[in-house]
Amino acid sequence: MARKRKNLPTLENVEIIDVAAEGNSIARVDDMVVFIPYGAPGDIVNIKISKKKKSFAEGYITSFQKQSDIRQVPKCEHFGTCGGCRWQHLPYEYQLKCKQQQVKDALERIAKVKIPEIRPILGSKNIWEYRNKMEYTFSNKMWLTFEQMKSEEMFPERNAAGFHISGAFDKVLDINKCHLQDDFGNQLRLFIKEYGKEHGYSFYDLKAQQGLLRTLMIRIASAGEIMAVIVFGENDDKKINLLLKAVADKFPQITSLLYVVNLKVNDTISDQKIITYRGKDYIEEEMEGLRFRVGAKSFYQTNSHQAYELYKVTRTFAELTGDELVYDLYTGTGTIANFVAKQAKRVIGIEYVPEAIEDAKLNSSINDIDNTLFYAGDMKDVLTNEFINKHGHPDVVIVDPPRAGMHPDVVDVILNASPKRIVYVSCNPATQARDLAILDSKYTVKAIQPVDMFPHTHHVENVIKLILRN
Repeated sequence: MARKRKNLPTLENVEIIDVAAEGNSIARVDDMVVFIPYGAPGDIVNIKISKKKKSFAEGYITSFQKQSDIRQVPKCEHFGTCGGCRWQHLPYEYQLKCKQQQVKDALERIAKVKIPEIRPILGSKNIWEYRNKMEYTFSNKMWLTFEQMKSEEMFPERNAAGFHISGAFDKVLDINKCHLQDDFGNQLRLFIKEYGKEHGYSFYDLKAQQGLLRTLMIRIASAGEIMAVIVFGENDDKKINLLLKAVADKFPQITSLLYVVNLKVNDTISDQKIITYRGKDYIEEEMEGLRFRVGAKSFYQTNSHQAYELYKVTRTFAELTGDELVYDLYTGTGTIANFVAKQAKRVIGIEYVPEAIEDAKLNSSINDIDNTLFYAGDMKDVLTNEFINKHGHPDVVIVDPPRAGMHPDVVDVILNASPKRIVYVSCNPATQARDLAILDSKYTVKAIQPVDMFPHTHHVENVIKLILRN
């Protein structure tokens, strides 16, 4: 027997008082906290409750009684449906203020350690078209917006090229224009979508796991090189080559045109063969005269200009004189390791992904850097007391872990090694704060520098310098 759904209420004339995690906003009704997407502090709204627990509820705005004075008109026509840039309605200076507060709250409420004054957040020079990498999905199940459903218009053909809808893995929002990457990305995506429609190409069915056009990745380096990786869900050589030729003829500026035939269930291509149709199999980023090769499977910070600012802060906090042994943990493709190598005696990088380590070694080679060593493996298994006894006790440790933060075993090894300085780069201030609470047994926080890598989102990077207590 089907479970009867609760008839949840609509709350009227509710004031939104603050922003919250995941890009939501907050209201308080009696003793209950309500989380609402796309609200701005100062809005007076009616809220339809969609989920209710004892101490909190979730809902969405049905109408405005008064709009906040800080609210601005979003730039993107897909705002409110796409979900990718949930703060477009907030002025950028206000976004920065919220991110600064997010870092402060995490350190005070979670770490609960003595901290110096937090430096003003480094805002992004470009707040639009700042991403060097975008990924799109082709689907035969276009998501219909509320406006489209209300229009009573028929949609017999629902092929789409865009982004997954949150909470609906098999639905894709068709994107006309995304403002996060150079407009070339829009031109290429739309061209492939229209070519596919005109020539009868099947768009991928995420439930049935079939269809020719599957995904598209576009990388645009800061120096102008362009990589396009078209992923096909079926092996149809004739149609694949016809499309690739059409793309190559239409967009001669693409320096790396690649493709993949992915017949497995998930969309990841890390375990797939990348085939070069035209050009090189990589593009290059440049930073202070250093060149970094970026392949289809490579990790590189998606905001190139802000990555440079982030790495400069990291290098400054490391206080290198040329005599230090540096451990770069979670080194990825060795970008930070190679960036600081000229100021260090030796840099040892460790990373879980073997392909990333090969990229790191290559990036050292092409830049004539000969004082780096790289090791692949699970951090808690590689970074052991035995490893440190063999390779030397570090003077400086740089860590840039994933959102989950560092494994407790890794923190223990760092504490045992007792480097003079630790530079902790984090994309999640909450887990960074958790780790700081453990490091507090030996280390003092000396400097804190937030950096905004992703305008119009709630995400913030934070760099912390810790020094060993005497």
